[in-house]
Amino acid sequence: MKLRKLGRSLEVSAEGLGCMSMSEFYGAIDIAEALRTLHRALDLGVTLLDTADVYGPHVNEMLIGRAIIGRRDEVILATKFGQVRSDDGAWHGVNGRPEYVRKSCDASLRRLGSDHIDLYYQHRVDKTVPIEETIGAMAQLVDAGKVRFIGLSEASVSTIRRAHAVHPVTALQTEYSLWARQPETEILPTVRQLGIGFVAYSPLGRGFLTGRFRSIDDFADERDVRRTSPRFMGDNLRHNVQRLRTLERIAVEKGVTVAQLSLAWVLHGGDDIVPIPGAKRRRHLEDNVAAVDVELDDDEMRKIDEAMPVGVARGERYPDMSLIDD
Repeated sequence: MKLRKLGRSLEVSAEGLGCMSMSEFYGAIDIAEALRTLHRALDLGVTLLDTADVYGPHVNEMLIGRAIIGRRDEVILATKFGQVRSDDGAWHGVNGRPEYVRKSCDASLRRLGSDHIDLYYQHRVDKTVPIEETIGAMAQLVDAGKVRFIGLSEASVSTIRRAHAVHPVTALQTEYSLWARQPETEILPTVRQLGIGFVAYSPLGRGFLTGRFRSIDDFADERDVRRTSPRFMGDNLRHNVQRLRTLERIAVEKGVTVAQLSLAWVLHGGDDIVPIPGAKRRRHLEDNVAAVDVELDDDEMRKIDEAMPVGVARGERYPDMSLIDD
């Protein structure tokens, strides 16, 4: 596995593993296979495991903690706080108050079975709390040895700059893929200017860029949140599938899967970008990891860009975009 650096000094695998779907949101759950997938990821050299207290809720962190018993030194453990859910799954908004930051960190450490978190993100920006107060509390966690590095998720340029002025931000995590290229305009230039790494979540467009989903009926489980995603509905989905066909032809010519092509495109965007595709089965993990070795020349990059230009996807990324800091 190749390595990349987030920020000034956090070295991670060039591709991480998003663990959310192992516990919720994307259909049926298989804990035994999830554990085998996590162990296989470590065997393949994937070091960056990405979770959050809200996934499950809470049980995803417990799953990761179980998987890394005896292997903690092989892992860069990333988790998040800020989106609030009770044990029954109900959502209670966003909380960035300092006392909540401290409480959340201690709870995550218990569930993860670790004495420290390598990379601790604010999951969503609390627009009712000055970012300086939230980052100040996170900086105290660093001083206490509970957290090594801090990050932000889905934060605006202004928030990133204000946060970084309080304490160095090591990574910004934001959705980025061939059908979510919005960070290219302002976000990526800003984090590069500040020396902040970029972690791309949903680099396969919530599975769309694998080519497996062409109809809402392909999501058999009624609990699958993609059934209510604007990009997977009606005319939006028909438009998006039509554009995907060109990308699939390029993948066939290249001799790779469309998922590998899509991940390779993200990886070729710069050595400061680390995608974290989700996988809850070993076969999907192995397909994704192979993308690290896919080389793309300038002509291939041009063809991909022409097939999936900025703004190509039809439909909002989420049914409710109010939690995105813009």
